[in-house]
Amino acid sequence: MPAHRRRVAGLAAPGACQRPPARLGRRGRRVGEELAGRVAELFLAAGGADVERATDPEEVARLFLARRLAYPSLERLGPVLTEDVCVPRSAVPEMLARIERIATDADVVIANIAHAGDGNLHPLIIAPEGDDAAKERAKAAFDLIVASCRELGGTVTGEHGVGLLKLPGAAAELSPVVLRMHAAVKHALDPQGILNPGKAFPAPAAAS
Repeated sequence: MPAHRRRVAGLAAPGACQRPPARLGRRGRRVGEELAGRVAELFLAAGGADVERATDPEEVARLFLARRLAYPSLERLGPVLTEDVCVPRSAVPEMLARIERIATDADVVIANIAHAGDGNLHPLIIAPEGDDAAKERAKAAFDLIVASCRELGGTVTGEHGVGLLKLPGAAAELSPVVLRMHAAVKHALDPQGILNPGKAFPAPAAAS
């Protein structure tokens, strides 16, 4: 997105959603204001056009609405492959840069929605309906994203779980001992293997 069209929104002033705990007092609220101001400065220094700061519950709800509408807005462009990866917070800028390069190299559209505070990123890959080649490129792009995440000291999932697409990444990340522990817990809860068969975690043999 061109720099002049970038817009950063979503800072909520301390106390906007609820009253801060009494133990924070005036000093805690002052520190919160100072930190929010510092974050706003960093956004602007990184190329943001302006920063909105919510000061009451209504404004907070309005800003969060934009975030909640991001996914349905992307669906208007085509089916969205929704996944997540998680990296250390210090690696978030590099991970986002790698995702951008992967999108260019794979010729796919990737949008990022993130919980930047804990390093959890949601690379949303768009593949047009009926375009099998685009779906293959999207899958290849996601495999590269998972590999990059692990190279940066991250994990294949911070929120969504493993499912199917991340089975190879999970097999590479987890040791055979951990995989066997997962299998034992799964077997204890699902001895007949009827709950999400083949999903969630790879068989220990896949990692060997």
